[in-house]
Amino acid sequence: MGRLASTGKRVGYTLWLAAIVAFVVGMVSSFGTVVTTVVIGGLAAGSVLLAPSIVIAYGVRAADREDRGEPDGH
Repeated sequence: MGRLASTGKRVGYTLWLAAIVAFVVGMVSSFGTVVTTVVIGGLAAGSVLLAPSIVIAYGVRAADREDRGEPDGH
């Protein structure tokens, strides 16, 4: 699960980066249909991947701490 969460975060952040780059390209040139689609699609798909990946990653880290017997921070 940890590897899957890591891959999901990597792909999600990459999609966000592509959306940001496309937005900058759109600002410099004109916002055409392709640029707008890349920005909206990148942000939407990145968010869909990032939300569960981040939650799963926190769960995996908490389980690792629990297995090692470390305090949970409370």
